[in-house]
Amino acid sequence: MQTRFILINTSHAGNVGAAARAIKTMGFDDLVLVAPRWANVLRREETIQRASGALDVLAKCRIVDTLDEAIDGMTHLCATAMTPRDFGPPTVTPREHFDALSKAELLRHNPRGQEPVFIQSGVGFLFGSERFGMRNEDVYRCHACLSIPSNPQFGSLNIGAAIQVIAYDWRMALGGFGATDAAAHPAPPMGDVSMADAAQVAGMLSHLEKSLVALEFLDPAAPKKLMPRLNQLFNRAGVTQEEIHILRGIAKAILRKTAPAVGDGASG
Repeated sequence: MQTRFILINTSHAGNVGAAARAIKTMGFDDLVLVAPRWANVLRREETIQRASGALDVLAKCRIVDTLDEAIDGMTHLCATAMTPRDFGPPTVTPREHFDALSKAELLRHNPRGQEPVFIQSGVGFLFGSERFGMRNEDVYRCHACLSIPSNPQFGSLNIGAAIQVIAYDWRMALGGFGATDAAAHPAPPMGDVSMADAAQVAGMLSHLEKSLVALEFLDPAAPKKLMPRLNQLFNRAGVTQEEIHILRGIAKAILRKTAPAVGDGASG
């Protein structure tokens, strides 16, 4: 199963190097930067020095313009935030959430009697900018918000330290280094079950939003939090690619039925 660490709007080059070092020590190498402050951040001296030899991770690291590009292929997204949101995914500790994942969400028993296998194609861990953290709209897209237990009077972790903690806890949830490296070797598909990734869910939600507007159920001038709430609903449901196709088919049928008939409004 693929594990990806995503840094959004990173402003300090050294933190990119620290992130590369942190994930390499735990056996991961998929690092993606979303619109970092420095276009040449991967070549900056501070980045290379703080990476402390994790140059292969930097060499593989991708820089993208949008979060949509960064989460492509990920089926389970975890935000990181110190402050719980009034609305959005549940705020949990990393170990609590990873234990739930390993026992329920990500592991299923193969019907052929084989060992349990991961059926999610990828887990993405999202980290916001050093100054402002994660935007609410980015948190709303995630399945969980991870909060590292820390001193209530001084709970501000450097992003490199936060990545190290989460990478360690996730590695332990995967079985540590005494077991097969599940992060480096994706499990074979289980039957015809194929989970929808974040991009597919986002595309379906966009399609569904258009159909709800056409039905006049959703007022685009005052949408409130309808679409983020639906996003959370589908995150909890863990929809498959086949279910995404069904939902998009429903949205397509609604748009077809609500479209003005050819010639409507025409006058002779």
